[in-house]
Amino acid sequence: MDNNKTIISGIQQIGIGIPNVHEAWKWYRQNFGFDIPLFNEAAEANLMLPYTNGKPQKRHAILAVNLKGGGGFEIWQYKSRKPEYPKFDVKLGDLGIFVTKIKSSNISLAFHNFKQKGLNVISNIVKTPKNEESFFVKDPYNNIFQIEKSNTWFKNENKIFGGSGGVILGVRNIERSINFYSKILGYDEIVYDKQGQFDDFQTLPDGDKNYRRVLLKHSKPRKGHFSRLLGPSTIELVKSLDREPKKIFEGRLWGDLGFIHLCFDIIGMKNLKQKCKEMNHPFTVDSSNSFDMGEAAGHFAYIEDPDGTLIEFVETHKIPILKKIGWYLNLKKRNPEKPLPNWILKSLSLTKVKD
Repeated sequence: MDNNKTIISGIQQIGIGIPNVHEAWKWYRQNFGFDIPLFNEAAEANLMLPYTNGKPQKRHAILAVNLKGGGGFEIWQYKSRKPEYPKFDVKLGDLGIFVTKIKSSNISLAFHNFKQKGLNVISNIVKTPKNEESFFVKDPYNNIFQIEKSNTWFKNENKIFGGSGGVILGVRNIERSINFYSKILGYDEIVYDKQGQFDDFQTLPDGDKNYRRVLLKHSKPRKGHFSRLLGPSTIELVKSLDREPKKIFEGRLWGDLGFIHLCFDIIGMKNLKQKCKEMNHPFTVDSSNSFDMGEAAGHFAYIEDPDGTLIEFVETHKIPILKKIGWYLNLKKRNPEKPLPNWILKSLSLTKVKD
């Protein structure tokens, strides 16, 4: 690997602030299939001081993935304080992560599955600007998910849902955000750039107003250890044309309720740190060498996008395959450009939690 190169393997996870971590994980397992825990641990978040009022905070976090393919969820609950909801009614176009996209192999079946379960489906099946079907659903904590069609899968599991495939972000300046997500994160191809009112947005809060929306994807396949599992992803930028947006986490702490960060699995943190600094998005948090989550270890850092949305980078050093017998995978000794063999990642199913 080129010493001046950084590899981005894909969206590792979306952080979700939750009032009850175990209850929420059960909901995400049963409804989205996030049934593999990479870590499940209570500890103190003592490196996030810029975003936790300068004080270490106790928390319980579970990183769960769906082996069908896609990014995971970091389900996160404060234990030292009561997490807060937004101080206002969050609307489409407000600054931050507004929607998390979930991959599905069958949109119609997914829709009827949720309807039959009595879940809070907030739209009919609607066409996106790229003429593909999707729909929106809310979890019990008011978080919105867009269910989208995917044909790219890692493991042939008997599920209609995969992992996360991207986010919808509220931004102030589309061009500035395109530059950020393209140059730092590799989302260098514009799928569409449209403005006006949109059929698929109509049932979202303030979704009947005028917006400019730009869908970005990465033109090159992702590389790295987990690239096959995480798969392709998109970033959708949304700018309100009718009102001044508010910052979703204004006056609240990282870890409070809602989508708290967008995390990428990367290799080459030192080079990425220099690149982010050169682009005026310096690391605001840096674990410097290696953090230890008890069951997983690595190097993590945070930057802010142009509107203050938190982007996390994780360079994974160790993951548990079967911790009962002490089987951990050391990634530092492996070729960083090559995906892990499928059998190794599929062996994570040995830790699957069944309800």
